[in-house]
Amino acid sequence: MLVFYKERLAFLSVPKTGTTAYETALAPHADMVISEPPMLKHAPVYRYNRFIRPMFERVCDVELEVMAVMREPVSWLGSWYRYRQRPFMEGKSNSTHGISFDEFVLAYMKGNKPGFADVGSQFQFMKTQPNGTGVTHFFRYEDQPKLKSFLEDRLKVELTLAQENVSPKMALSLSDDVARRFKKKCAEEFDLYASIS
Repeated sequence: MLVFYKERLAFLSVPKTGTTAYETALAPHADMVISEPPMLKHAPVYRYNRFIRPMFERVCDVELEVMAVMREPVSWLGSWYRYRQRPFMEGKSNSTHGISFDEFVLAYMKGNKPGFADVGSQFQFMKTQPNGTGVTHFFRYEDQPKLKSFLEDRLKVELTLAQENVSPKMALSLSDDVARRFKKKCAEEFDLYASIS
């Protein structure tokens, strides 16, 4: 998570959406950089609302706008699947070695997810809280020019980005049946993504 006090902006770090590269590029310009531990680096809206927002509201009397990046839901799961295919993951409980992408997505849809498919939810990460705190600026991972342009304009910087924390490359395909079931079961993920212009 990055906070830019003067620009009144908090940049939430949704896992597997390329935010580590932005963190590296923007850290020198940020007033607050939370890069560890992962549960704070990747603090969702509800955690931001509980811990970060009150600090700025009570001490500085300011409300920050919140931005977040969302990845197309199948692509997002594909990135997690590939990330957990890294060689050193083999044999670990959250490894996807020996598991097909269809099996991974089917396991993700279970109420009690096995460790290898327990990767959270972009929708839940960005869910608006009862007090109205939510994401002010949504961006699609697939539209990097728009995201980069927004940040450069808002922060008055010129960004040079490097790829970081990249999942291994591999061809993935989801069967039509599993894709249909995923879209039905996790409709809120697809609806949120579709709402981002």
